[in-house]
Amino acid sequence: MTEQVILDAAARLAAGELVAFPTETVYGLGADAENPAAVAAIYAAKGRPQDHPVIVHVAPGADIDYWAADVPDEARQLIAAFWPGPLTLIVKRNAHIPDAVSGGQDTVGIRCPSHPVAMALLSAFKGGKGGVAAPSANKFGNVSPTTAQHVRDEFGADALTVLDGGSSQVGIESTIVDMSRLATHGPVLLRPGHISAAQIAAVIGALPASPDQSAPRASGTLESHYAPKAPVALVDTARLPGVLTALAARSRRVAVIHHTPVLAQANAQHELPHDPSGYAHGLYAALRAMDRADVELILVETPPQDDTWLGINDRLRRAAHGSAGTIERFLQG
Repeated sequence: MTEQVILDAAARLAAGELVAFPTETVYGLGADAENPAAVAAIYAAKGRPQDHPVIVHVAPGADIDYWAADVPDEARQLIAAFWPGPLTLIVKRNAHIPDAVSGGQDTVGIRCPSHPVAMALLSAFKGGKGGVAAPSANKFGNVSPTTAQHVRDEFGADALTVLDGGSSQVGIESTIVDMSRLATHGPVLLRPGHISAAQIAAVIGALPASPDQSAPRASGTLESHYAPKAPVALVDTARLPGVLTALAARSRRVAVIHHTPVLAQANAQHELPHDPSGYAHGLYAALRAMDRADVELILVETPPQDDTWLGINDRLRRAAHGSAGTIERFLQG
């Protein structure tokens, strides 16, 4: 990744074009956050609902007050502790920032990614003073991309500029914390991720609350999201071998993603590490690989339920949304 490649990509952003780039979480589909037409191009390319906000990515050391009308002390403490890194903060949007990035809300989501390619691009774009609006670089609702090839698979090899920064280290999207209503609601965890609620509490002295009905809309928080084309069903460890055997007896084409040894065979299977960091790193690639295996159903062994797996279980719950009764229908069909 040469300096000239970065400069060319920054120039494309400044000209209103879209650029896909790597972050430590997933690959983003970026546009100039202050150019409503460019942001609209993101929504069009993804098929994203207009009221679903995007996250603004900024360079290390960026002036957060340029983007936010109010930055609480607690938000600055989190910035000092976790930026650059996989943490998005929701704050009140400054009046001059287009509402295209916030889905019409008076808030804006901001983060500073830690991937070296992302940091280089953001530092080059507008001399490090710009912001890049960047949801995940995939069609809306699909599995997020963690490699450049995943992005090309979504949009076509020649559809847009893609900066290749290798495989995303974290593998699931950033933690999102609402800091826009501290006086009335305190901090609110809108989307779990690599940075845990306990880590946040250790910095600001308050454990983030669960989302409430008046919480701002945020990226990746719809009930159905992160889903492959084949339906996904979660199955407990003890039940998984029997389910696989029963589906095989029905000649069903099934893939399985698991983290403990599985004796029963499937048409395709992928074992992920039995630790949350390794599992998260490989999850989206595994879902994409199983979806390419020409199967009717993807079974996922239910991960552990403790807090260190909260982000993973959140993504799997959304990927499997609406799958209740799917296994039974396949066994009866």
